[in-house]
Amino acid sequence: MSSPFPGMNPYLEQETVWHDFHESFMPVARELLTAEVRPHYIVKIDEHVYIHELPDEPRTFMGRGDVTVAQRDERSVAASAATLQAPSRVRLPAVDLEHLSFLEIRDRQNMRIVTVIELLSPSNKQPGPDREQYVAKRSQLLHSAAHFVEIDLLRGGPRMPMEHLKPCDYYALVSRVDERPQAGVWPMQIADPLPIVPIPLVAPHPDAKLNLKAVLDRVYDAAGYEDYIYLGEPRPPLTAEQNHWARQFVPS
Repeated sequence: MSSPFPGMNPYLEQETVWHDFHESFMPVARELLTAEVRPHYIVKIDEHVYIHELPDEPRTFMGRGDVTVAQRDERSVAASAATLQAPSRVRLPAVDLEHLSFLEIRDRQNMRIVTVIELLSPSNKQPGPDREQYVAKRSQLLHSAAHFVEIDLLRGGPRMPMEHLKPCDYYALVSRVDERPQAGVWPMQIADPLPIVPIPLVAPHPDAKLNLKAVLDRVYDAAGYEDYIYLGEPRPPLTAEQNHWARQFVPS
C-alpha cells in the first residue's frame, strides 16, 4: 500500500531506514524518468563513495552489505608463511565505506551530461569532510553546463548553501543553466504534499516531471516499510504539534 502520509513520511528519516530508502529511491526515479525522456536521453545511476575513518574503539567493521571481505583459510595462512616478513608492523585505521547513488541524464547522441539529480543524505548535510566533498561537487555543477536538481527530504542537519530559502522542513531545488545564479525552489512543510518537480532538459525538449510522491509510494510498497518503520520514532524528533498530526497516519 502507499505511504499513509500526504507528503514526506518522517519515519523514513530514521538512521536504520534512510540508507535503504535512498538507494531504493534512485532506481525508481530512473525508471519513471526514462519513460519520459527516451529516446533522446538516457538516465544513468552513478554513486559517491565516502570513506569514514572509525574511532579507535571499537575497531570493528561497519561497512555496507555490498562490501565483501575474503575469509581467511588454511591456504592463505600457508601462503603468508612463505612471504618475506617485515621488520616491524603498524596498525591501519579501520574505515567504513558509504555508497550514495545519484542520477545523470545524458544526451543519447554524445553522452553529454544534461542534468544531475541528487537526493541528500545525512552524510551530505552534517558538518565534516563528507559535506565538504559534496558541497565542492555541488559548486562544480553549479558552474558547469549541466542543470542541477537537489532534493532534501531530511529535516536534520544544516541546509545546503543558498540565499533566501524560506523556513521549511524539506525542499526541492531546480537550478537551470540559463537562470543561474537564480534557482527555483519548492519548500515543503511536513504536512504538505510532495510536489511534482520539473527536470530540465535541452531545448526544444520540454521538462520531464518527477512525481516525488509516486516515487516514495513505489519504494514504500516494494520495501514493506509498513511492517517495521513505525516501531521506531522519527529522527530528529517531531515537535508536539507535528507528533499529534502524524499520529493520525500511523497504522495501528
